[in-house]
Amino acid sequence: MGRYEDVFRAAAEDPETFWLRAAQAVDWETAPTRALDPSRAPFHRWYPDGRLNVCFNAVDRHVEAGRGEQPALVYDSPVTGTRRTYTYARLRDEVAAFAGALTGLGVGHGDRVVIYMPMIPEAAVAMLACARIGAIHSVVFGGFAPPELAVRIDDAAPKVVVSASCGIEGRRVIPYKPLLDQAIELAGHRPEKRVIVQRPQEPAELGPDDLDWADLVATAPASPCVPVAATDPLYILYTSGTTGKPKGVVRDCGGYAVALLWSMGAVYDIGPGETMFTGSDVGWVVGHSYIVYGPLLAGATTVLYEGKPVGTPDAGQFWRVAAEYGVKTMFTAPTAFRAIRKEDPKGTLAAGYDLSRLRYLFLAGERLDPETYHWASALLDIPVIDHWWQTETGWPIVANPVGIEAAPVKPGSPTRPLPGWHVRVLDPSGQPVPPGVDGAIVVRLPLPPGALPTLWNDDARFVASYLSAYDGYYLTGDSGHIDEDGYVYVMGRTDDVINVAGHRLSTGSMEEVLATHPDVAECAVIGVADALKGQVPRGLVVLKAGTARDPAEVEAELVRLVRERIGAVASLKNVAVVPALPKTRSGKILRKTMRGIADGLDEPIPSTVDDPNVIETLRPVLRRPDGDGS
Repeated sequence: MGRYEDVFRAAAEDPETFWLRAAQAVDWETAPTRALDPSRAPFHRWYPDGRLNVCFNAVDRHVEAGRGEQPALVYDSPVTGTRRTYTYARLRDEVAAFAGALTGLGVGHGDRVVIYMPMIPEAAVAMLACARIGAIHSVVFGGFAPPELAVRIDDAAPKVVVSASCGIEGRRVIPYKPLLDQAIELAGHRPEKRVIVQRPQEPAELGPDDLDWADLVATAPASPCVPVAATDPLYILYTSGTTGKPKGVVRDCGGYAVALLWSMGAVYDIGPGETMFTGSDVGWVVGHSYIVYGPLLAGATTVLYEGKPVGTPDAGQFWRVAAEYGVKTMFTAPTAFRAIRKEDPKGTLAAGYDLSRLRYLFLAGERLDPETYHWASALLDIPVIDHWWQTETGWPIVANPVGIEAAPVKPGSPTRPLPGWHVRVLDPSGQPVPPGVDGAIVVRLPLPPGALPTLWNDDARFVASYLSAYDGYYLTGDSGHIDEDGYVYVMGRTDDVINVAGHRLSTGSMEEVLATHPDVAECAVIGVADALKGQVPRGLVVLKAGTARDPAEVEAELVRLVRERIGAVASLKNVAVVPALPKTRSGKILRKTMRGIADGLDEPIPSTVDDPNVIETLRPVLRRPDGDGS
């Protein structure tokens, strides 16, 4: 572990030197002389005297280095039967044209642009075009409900909204223009113009404030890159807040560029000319960091995939993409692999593709249960690497840094903190807990480059949400523990730790046990209110495709399994076999929503839900007092 230890120690003992050295990999208009400015702590700023342009670093510099004909972005859309490759030269030209179009609409440095797009190349082009002219983009997941989009429009107050006539979810065509029109009717702020990409699957009728993307770029002059301060915002990305108002996570330009470029080599082992496929969406932080900015900053080739892991048309599409484009590193959510495993339990579809160039599979976004880890490892015979991070952090907090030194894998742990991240586990009084004991996972301030410096127009909420629980620490909102070897175990959100008759129990531990059952494809455990014990756990499981067993038998076996592995104190007596678990479009299981319904609350269905019908199907099961599936 010498190299990891050396790098981690260097970042811890002299962060100024470490992060200034990392910044040398970025092209600067004015190179920074300082790494960290702590003068307004806790609002730390990175590279306060540096100036750069992130789009130049992601696109133009690779063309200037003579690699303009290398593929930069590959668009693969099984839902439309489209495949298209953009070289770095072509991407630069298209980004410069759309940046010129935005400039012509009066968008300039510091102005906001909301991007409400499906997974098409124009989404990445729009993001980079904003970065090119110093505008701030805010990507809203395509298909979000009008009220949610309206809230984001009001908070960001964009000059322009960029959208498309429709998105495609599986086999469904979703018209976006009516959703956008409704959102603007609901919003107090009115954007000046709306730019629409017309898709042949469902063209939109354009109004007086609407402009056709193709017509606009056809006559737009190419815009040069505008250098901005490293501390200027690059984008706002909204994450759900507990009060209903979303939190606008701000990402700066300089720190983000440095951290992402460093992480591409250190964490993902991706360099110039190599291919990374991230199965996510540009509406999420994973899409921002590792579909668009990270791979392009590194001069790599990125795959932008418009489809699902299963059903478009089958559970072999990720293997097809990896084989066709020579993918070295794949990154997606554990839920994607659970879906693939459910449809193709033996992994037979993978055998039809040449995966010899696939070196790593990275998973994040939900806890990687050991069963999914073992299944993927056995199927692919490559390192399967769990890692943990958040919208707020922008890049991984804990990971196995294969580009520095691969550590032995411990199933259930994303390994150890990356350089720059000082992770601790504290009890409710703020005291460190011993190894192996669960508590609140926190990160010592200052956060490294790339993490959020604040929330959009809301410094007070930034402090209240993240910095007020434990003095000097960022509250991750996750619970877990660190073992004697320094490996971090993230067991779930803090509110997924339940109190059963005075015993604090992790629902994540129970989920690990349920997932070991040979018939279980997916599972969730929630804590529900109980008059006697305060809370009791309730399990919900989805069986693998082709399982023909009596659900009642499986439920009884699962109750016994938890009792054997964790003990009677777990008190898991109710397990229900269900057709599906409700998830967000990024794959997170909606445990809080299920818990609220089970507790009899009037729980709103989140705007991020992938399929509202799943919740409606589960509602009678969750509301049943005994919680069984009968």
